[in-house]
Amino acid sequence: MKRLLAALAMAGAAVAVQPVVAQEDPVRIALVHGLSGSPLEAFSKQTTTGFNLGLEYATDGTMEINGRKIEVIEKDTQFKPDVARSVLAEAYGDDDVLIAVGGTSSGVTTAMLPIAAEYERILLVEPAVADSLTGPDSNRYVFKTSRNSSMDMQAQALALNPDENLNVATLAEDYAFGRDGIAAFKRALEGTGATVVSEEYVPLQTTDYTATIERLFNALRDKEGRKVVLIYVAGSGDPMGALVQAQPERYDIEISTGGHILPVLPTYKRVPGMEGAIYYYYEAPDNAINDWLVEQHQERFGSPPDFFTAGGMAAALAVAKALETAETWDTETLIETMEGMSWETPKGTMTFRPEDHQALQSMYHFKIRVDEDVEWAIPELVREIKPEEMDIPVGRNNQE
Repeated sequence: MKRLLAALAMAGAAVAVQPVVAQEDPVRIALVHGLSGSPLEAFSKQTTTGFNLGLEYATDGTMEINGRKIEVIEKDTQFKPDVARSVLAEAYGDDDVLIAVGGTSSGVTTAMLPIAAEYERILLVEPAVADSLTGPDSNRYVFKTSRNSSMDMQAQALALNPDENLNVATLAEDYAFGRDGIAAFKRALEGTGATVVSEEYVPLQTTDYTATIERLFNALRDKEGRKVVLIYVAGSGDPMGALVQAQPERYDIEISTGGHILPVLPTYKRVPGMEGAIYYYYEAPDNAINDWLVEQHQERFGSPPDFFTAGGMAAALAVAKALETAETWDTETLIETMEGMSWETPKGTMTFRPEDHQALQSMYHFKIRVDEDVEWAIPELVREIKPEEMDIPVGRNNQE
């Protein structure tokens, strides 16, 4: 009897001193993008909004996945490559983030790629666009939810209906985004008979296009057939306005460009009927996630979601799908989970291509419609361009 009482007493003591198991720390996701120092910071802010809405949607508002809280932190690259490298290393090291998402500028994001490899942590690229971000200088830790320049330009080429009668002169910015884009456009035209007769590259934040436009017009004015100036500019001045003011119709020259964020679309009222391709316009996709995004964004912010809001949400939904699916949350298991992974987004289904981790996705052929009751020009949907219609070159082969 004494032995039994002693045993019970010891058990009670053991229970009394048993430490309380603390809830696991939140899992940290870092948004590493430019929040100051460039007009492109508007893109970053949209990405942040979309990312947070995406996590809210994926977790039914709990901000928990598999019982773990998700904490989002932000790091400002200031649109400087050296700062971007430093704050990404800080995120992986000091902040111990599981996944980083960013950046905004393609050139700055390029500087971040080796940091992901150094720390052996995933960098999910959003919203930077350049093809090279999943190219030979990338690495197996890099995934990309944003579209790339080849998607922009293959969709743009399809919207132009190219044939041997088409002559194009291009205007782009002189950095990774612009040069990758025009290279992709030229590849997209191969075999169609269309000709790129001139390429003009301008410095970032260019405001005076006078000499550039003169060279573009001189290259096209005497050509037979259809003549188009293609603009591929993200943040420099107002090239479309400068072109319209120069009266390209004098030489039967058309203007074409891709879609843009809502604050820029009022400038498209100057080109009614113009056709091109767009990554996202809130009225184009037809699915439940986009319906939710449009409704919630309108309710909370008094405006529809924009380009990079949708992109940020797509990135968050990719992260959520990976965390929900992976058996463990170490980097190698996450990479294995994400390669070939498909998930639903405001744009419909996206799929990470195993070879280079680029997310394959739809684009949208539009035609500009002007409605005086709408503040901006409306990129009215002509048709959805499905991923299988575009032959997107493989960048770095991560399977080798």
